Order: sequence, then structure tokens, then C-alpha cells
Amino acid sequence: MTTDLSKIRVSHLQRAAFVYLRQSTLSQVEHNRESTARQYALADRACQLGWSKQQVVIIDEDLGLSGSTTDKRSGFARLTSEVALAHVGIVLGLEVSRLARNNADWYRLLELCGVTDTLIGDNDGVYHPALFNDRLLLGLNRPETQSTPCSTSRRPFRTVFRLGSRTPLARR
Repeated sequence: MTTDLSKIRVSHLQRAAFVYLRQSTLSQVEHNRESTARQYALADRACQLGWSKQQVVIIDEDLGLSGSTTDKRSGFARLTSEVALAHVGIVLGLEVSRLARNNADWYRLLELCGVTDTLIGDNDGVYHPALFNDRLLLGLNRPETQSTPCSTSRRPFRTVFRLGSRTPLARR
């Protein structure tokens, strides 16, 4: 995970770090144990970022449940509630696009994180949804926007932003 640590402030570290785990089916949970282990390892990542072990909350009750709706996903509902109450400094997931599989839930979570000054982190970095560029990157990472294989990560978008600022057209 590449991380801009300057986004993590004392106010974030004073609140909990929530690690949200999920896999869509019980078969995935059973057969993809490495993925589950990598998700649990995000608790260690939270500690590396500055949170104490006592501040890390692991939400794993949604393992084996589809992310297409929040129905029956008590873990996601708990996560959203805690973010709304400003109890969360960062939400960590293996891939942020896996936190919610439909746009309504995803953008609701993004909006709540932006309003409550809550960071979102995954393998690609730490993002602050209140910042325009981070919100843009988080929005572009949704599965619905990933129509081609080359757009399955945010790296191509970062490259475009970096290269775009160097072109003669951008300097006009």
C-alpha cells in the first residue's frame, strides 16, 4: 500500500480504525482463505499507520454475504452507523470497491466519510473523501466504471493526472 501519511492527522488517530472484511459467498470464504487472511492482516496495517491495536475494530460478520444490497449485511450497516457518528478515523478494506457493491451504498459511505473527516484505505493508498482528487479516484474505482481490463485499478488514472499536468496543452 502506497500511502501519503500526511493525510493522517491526530484527529483521525484519536478515533477507531475499522477493518471491513467481506467475500460474496460462503464458497469464497471456504476456498479463498488467503484473501481472508489478507483482509484480517489489514488490522496490522492500521497499526503501522498509527492506530493502536485497541483502536482497531474488525467487522467480519458479512463474510459470505453478497454486497449487492445492504439487506442482511449487519456489518456494513454497523460500519456506516459508526462513520456517521464520527467514531471512525479510517475505514480499511482490501479493495475499497469491495466495501459496497452498489452505487447508492458506496456514495452514501463516501459522503459520510467526507462529512465526518473519515479516511478510506486499501492496498493502493489512503484517501480522504473530502478532497476532490481523492473523491474522484474513489469514484472512478467503482466496478461500474471499470469497463476495460486496463482500468481495473486507479494506477492508470494517477498516471493520466501526472502526465496531463506536464503537457503543453495543460500549461496554456
